[in-house]
Amino acid sequence: MGQTTRTSDGESCGVVAVGASAGGVEALSQFAAGLPQDFPYAVTMVLHMPPAAPSVLARIVNRSGPLQAVRAEHNMPLEPGRIHVCVPDRHLLVHDQRIVLSDGPTENGYRPAINALFRSVALAHGPRSVGVLLSGVLYDGVLGLDAIRSRGGTTIVQQPAEAMYPAMPLNALQAGVAEHEASAHDMGRLLMKLADRELKESDMERDANMELENRIAMGRRFSTSFNTESLGPPSGYVCPDCNGSLQMVSEGNFRCRVGHAWSGDALLQARDEEVETALWVALRSLQEKSRLARRLAEDESSTPLYERYNALADEAEHAVTVLGDRLAEAYTEAGDHGAG
Repeated sequence: MGQTTRTSDGESCGVVAVGASAGGVEALSQFAAGLPQDFPYAVTMVLHMPPAAPSVLARIVNRSGPLQAVRAEHNMPLEPGRIHVCVPDRHLLVHDQRIVLSDGPTENGYRPAINALFRSVALAHGPRSVGVLLSGVLYDGVLGLDAIRSRGGTTIVQQPAEAMYPAMPLNALQAGVAEHEASAHDMGRLLMKLADRELKESDMERDANMELENRIAMGRRFSTSFNTESLGPPSGYVCPDCNGSLQMVSEGNFRCRVGHAWSGDALLQARDEEVETALWVALRSLQEKSRLARRLAEDESSTPLYERYNALADEAEHAVTVLGDRLAEAYTEAGDHGAG
């Protein structure tokens, strides 16, 4: 049975886990603005951000609404009516009635990660957990909402038409893991209605895979105290972060030996970035080859070698032109379709 967060008089309350990515600062601010002063839940909030990002999100959220928003600290108690905000380069997780900050493996290239937070709240608070997924791209947060729903919790997404980047909430709706949708500002009223429901606590079967993934997220960055092979069969793919083999946890859900987690779409995006890097290296190498061949030709008195070096330079310059034109076309098409 999941643990519950309790108020000072011993009355149990729920835990709301909120996740956002691209366009998330505005959505998180709107969400906080719509929460009432007497909000009975503890709130945890994650935004995907770079490791070196300035840690100002708590101040932004704190100015947005009536509830106090604070930077999450390790071992901080969860308190109803308070928003516990993530910090850069640490997973924001929940264990029992306290915050856990960890430097466990990244998920979809992020730390903090939405899925990691949602999973920990699902395991710790079961039917008293609520997952809220806001603006963002790809499938981030979908697996986390599924975890909350599978443990009896409630799942909510921002209305896709309102979200600056609608892919995350839209993908959650299409996957069938979102029970409610609302505007970010109106979610407070919806949550207050949900708080009045009578919840039945019941024993649930253990989910060994979910528990293992939660332990991985709570572990150290280079921990070797787990065995991801038990999560599923080899996928035949390698991890973009460490080049280790990936296990298939479920369809479109992968983990490597050291714990990095990837969704199918995030893995595809990482491959796109690898291909782009390789193409830029190819362009640079071809340009250097052309310049070197021209210089060697200028210094060569032998006619056959002079002609050979110039031919090599011509060939490299032609390849640069063809590759550059193809790359420009590809980027134009991607922009027309709204791709990154």
